[in-house]
Amino acid sequence: MRAIKDEARHRRRRLGLRAGIPVAAVAAAGLTYGGGTVFGIFGGDAQSRASAATTSAAAATAAVADGFASVNALGQDGTYGGRDGKTVTVKTLADLEKYATSPDPYVIVVAATITMDPKGKEIKVASDKTIVGSRTSGHIVGGGFFLGQGVHNVIIRNLTIRDSYAGTWNDKEHDFDAVQMDGAHHVWIDHNDLRHMADGLIDSRKDTTYLTVSWNKLSDNNKTFGIGWTENTTADITIHHNWFRETEQRNPSTDNVAHAHLYNNYLQDVPGTGITSSYGNYSRGNTRMVLENSYFEGINNPVTKDSSATVVQRGNIFTGTSGRNESGGTAFDPKAYYSYTLDKAADVPAKVKAGVGPRATVGAGTTAAAGTAAGTAAGTTLTVAKDGSGQYRTVQAAVNAVPANNPARVTISIAPGTYRETVKIPSSKPHITLQGTGGSRKDTVIVYNNAAGTPKPDGSGNYGTSGSATVAVEADDFQARNLTFSNDFDEKANQNLSGHQAVALRTAADKAFLDSVIVTGDQDTLLLDTAAKEKLGRAYIKNSYIVGNTDFIFGRATAVVDHSVITLKKRWDGTSQGYITAPSTAADRKGFLITGTTVNGDVSARSFYLGRNWHAGGDASLDPQTTVRDSTLSGAIRTTPWMDMGGFPWKDDRFAEYKNTGAGSGAASGDRPQLTDAQAADQEIGDWLGNWKPTT
Repeated sequence: MRAIKDEARHRRRRLGLRAGIPVAAVAAAGLTYGGGTVFGIFGGDAQSRASAATTSAAAATAAVADGFASVNALGQDGTYGGRDGKTVTVKTLADLEKYATSPDPYVIVVAATITMDPKGKEIKVASDKTIVGSRTSGHIVGGGFFLGQGVHNVIIRNLTIRDSYAGTWNDKEHDFDAVQMDGAHHVWIDHNDLRHMADGLIDSRKDTTYLTVSWNKLSDNNKTFGIGWTENTTADITIHHNWFRETEQRNPSTDNVAHAHLYNNYLQDVPGTGITSSYGNYSRGNTRMVLENSYFEGINNPVTKDSSATVVQRGNIFTGTSGRNESGGTAFDPKAYYSYTLDKAADVPAKVKAGVGPRATVGAGTTAAAGTAAGTAAGTTLTVAKDGSGQYRTVQAAVNAVPANNPARVTISIAPGTYRETVKIPSSKPHITLQGTGGSRKDTVIVYNNAAGTPKPDGSGNYGTSGSATVAVEADDFQARNLTFSNDFDEKANQNLSGHQAVALRTAADKAFLDSVIVTGDQDTLLLDTAAKEKLGRAYIKNSYIVGNTDFIFGRATAVVDHSVITLKKRWDGTSQGYITAPSTAADRKGFLITGTTVNGDVSARSFYLGRNWHAGGDASLDPQTTVRDSTLSGAIRTTPWMDMGGFPWKDDRFAEYKNTGAGSGAASGDRPQLTDAQAADQEIGDWLGNWKPTT
């Protein structure tokens, strides 16, 4: 009779958005952490000044839980937290406790590091609350949250809860948990970083039910995730896409749970550390567990069960494990209660590592209507922050985490700061977006100082021009927004070097989209290239700044600079002399199109050319092309704006203007070709980009 009663007390979650949230509202808020539309700073400086708290609150308001937390039961139709209440931003313990304990619904945005006083304090959260970190800045230190009997409809999301550890590994005196629930229901714990606590990271006790725990990183802990402390067998719990790393026991320990659905979790015991796993997933008492498509790496006793418990295993992967790996009995069909989509077990380590923990760009959550679990939608967001509040401290580390041949967009969300490193995105990692999260494109800077003549540290020669790039992109469908690429090589201090070309950004692929960025350097700032001479390589640069002095937009790509600013810069010795473009276009392709752009800079009058024809390697078959049209040219542009290069007359190649204005513009002449209206009609943006429509 037990099974019949259990099935009857649920109503299967219908395929749609929960609790009256219209599709339009969720669409407006943005998709999930891994969604195709990521909440963030895509539209340039004006949009990028939107506050992190507002972003977090709007997304949290639209957030809808999945798994058992989504089920309509016990008078609660799903889990949506404080959606129906006011949104408040807190930065102090007093304010956090005031709103979390209030009987009224609230979305509480934690926008600072809040230290619990006294240590071990657990705030008693009341029903109908969303507690969400503002981007990656919401930290709770030295304590956590307590949800007591009957507390329901609570979301804890996007937070780092850490460091209540009291000095004893197997601590039996300090019950300092990150999240403890005693008899609560309809709780969603999602995208948090939980670590180094005196007792549990999560304790689900005393018949807590309709709980979903998803996309969390649980690490550096002994008693990690305990479930039980009851003789009843009534709890229903979903645990998916969590990363258990360097956790000794309770991973989780699941005691007397009626329906325990664990899927797509990654359990990792790293060799050579001071923490050794005791066991992995443990089905205890009368628990009925379904364990699907999870990945166990180096875990001792990866799956254990009591004789009275059941475990149904499907599709799990075990590598380097030892000891007990058990299954047996019958359990239940999770799809009788809610919809979900499994990731392949082999993909779990990469997907989980890339997707867990607080997000710099907070999304609206997934629904059954989306037909997928959170983080497995159209893309993924990885976070980078120098202070360690993101998933990675360097941009290259985040790039390295992207799986080879990733099929969907991966956004690498980079917190404000100066990242002194070189970054390479190999051809095997398409669909990557580098996204600065500051209030301005100046706030997030990737910079290095290699030049063509800089010796490589391994003694194998010099970097060369292309090798000097601070950021090198060799993968198709790359995007960058709201950040700065810089090469700050000091020419004056390195006059002994032969080769002062110093690239800030090199693209050598197709469909590179730069939106609201700065690319700055001196000589050879922006190299727009192709993967090979015979391959097409398109680039579209919009609403951006490009800064330099010599050939600082160059290469063989088919590229458009649209509604941007090209800033001319004096040379290292204070003189004004330079060339903006140096195309090396193949004869059957388009070269550079500069349109609707302003050319200015603090340089001498009539000191800069619009460009010169680069026949790379002396290749006479090339037909370099630059068209500058509908742009505003300062008086720094020479009256004869084109120049020969390498013995090749520019007049034999393709250089022209159309309807430019400003002090640097000029009338048509033999030294200043102008397009006719008919010719200009064939030199529009669409002619350059073809069937590619760059979008965010």
